[in-house]
Amino acid sequence: MDMQLKLLEAGKGALIGRLRSHPFLQRCREGAIQLDELKVFLAQQGLYSAYFTRYLCAMMANLPSNREVLALAENLFEELGLEPDSPQPHHEVYRSMLDRFEVSLESAELLPGTSQLIDTMFRHCRDTRPSAGLGALCLGAEALVPAIYGDIVAGFRACGAADGDIEFFLLHIECDDGHAETIRDIMVDIAAADPGQLGIMLAAGSDLVEARLRFFDSIEAACRGSQPQATHADTAPEAIPA
Repeated sequence: MDMQLKLLEAGKGALIGRLRSHPFLQRCREGAIQLDELKVFLAQQGLYSAYFTRYLCAMMANLPSNREVLALAENLFEELGLEPDSPQPHHEVYRSMLDRFEVSLESAELLPGTSQLIDTMFRHCRDTRPSAGLGALCLGAEALVPAIYGDIVAGFRACGAADGDIEFFLLHIECDDGHAETIRDIMVDIAAADPGQLGIMLAAGSDLVEARLRFFDSIEAACRGSQPQATHADTAPEAIPA
């Protein structure tokens, strides 16, 4: 198991480095980002994350046993605010943040990169091989959150935003490490039993990172005014960003 864990951690580190090399996140870290760009990010991230519970449920349906399902259900309950000591549900925290920055998901247009990111995540989570969905959600999403959101927070602070206005990101920098570890532990068990599954996990994580890079490309193109015609989003009833 130690070998599988080391390989997964090495893969995660490489994917984080690949993602943080994108100019959008670089400009956030350097304080060179504009608030209008960050508002576009807020809308597109909200549209992508509106399906989070659906991604998770699609993946859970393919897990090998109820033990793994119950472990991931705890993550879901926390997102929904159903744990005994849970704070305000995360989708409400996100909505409050959108209101502060006068961003509306209902009037936002789904950019091509966001649409592709949604489709890529669903494709892996619906894969009957649980390793694909686990790799997508962990290496391609949850394990990347502290790094991505850390850069986003730096960008907002550089634009003069108060920490109270970006509470959602600060909250997830802390809590999503635990979510990623829960998924990672399941991945380690599966890879220990069948080492061939490790390649599927890493490939899915890489696929999601490439889709996320195109997501940032779309945001930059839209802010430059060179974005192709976007489509209106068909969002889930409740956005539960992660």
